[in-house]
Amino acid sequence: MKTGKLLAIPLALFVLLGNSPVFAEELKPVKLLAPQTNGGKPLMRALAERKSTREFSSEELSLQTLSDLLWAANGINRPESGYRTAPSAGNRQEIDIYVARAEGLFLFSASDNVLVPVLAGDIRPATGRQSFVKDAPVDLVFVANLSKMKGTADEALFYAATDTGYVSQNVYLYCASAGLATVVLGWVDKEELAKAMRLRPDQRVILTQPVGYPKK
Repeated sequence: MKTGKLLAIPLALFVLLGNSPVFAEELKPVKLLAPQTNGGKPLMRALAERKSTREFSSEELSLQTLSDLLWAANGINRPESGYRTAPSAGNRQEIDIYVARAEGLFLFSASDNVLVPVLAGDIRPATGRQSFVKDAPVDLVFVANLSKMKGTADEALFYAATDTGYVSQNVYLYCASAGLATVVLGWVDKEELAKAMRLRPDQRVILTQPVGYPKK
């Protein structure tokens, strides 16, 4: 099984977890594998099996599975134009996917097909108020970059929420197709999560979505 290539660009990070400063080990960007777009279940079968699951195995996702998941969520499906698998209002592409794993927080860069290190340390417990968020090997955090939006603040948030729904449903359908478990979460302390992620004022947490294998 391919494990993927780690780019040799170390990034030493100092991260604050709770009230205890921790010097984290170095994180490196993770080069994702090319998505496998010719597998999975037919769309109608995936729709029939789409569901929310709140119990997760701690089994890690392979790099191929993670690559396929993120491409399905909001990857580039038309390289000549940079258009995505999920639509966005005015093609603003304002929804960023952050990937919380045990070793740290990463940002999915669709243009490079890379996980870019953001913070070392496990912030999965902050991605939802339910205890199961710490069990899922991957917690996706959908963050709107409001600086890319036009119109009033209310309009920006409306379209950001709408566009997040498209991405989230793509995750649901991929998980149904691949035999994975997932659930979208709105019961999140978004202010605390934003602080933990060190987001800018123009970035807004919209929803989170843990992904993993179903607990047996």
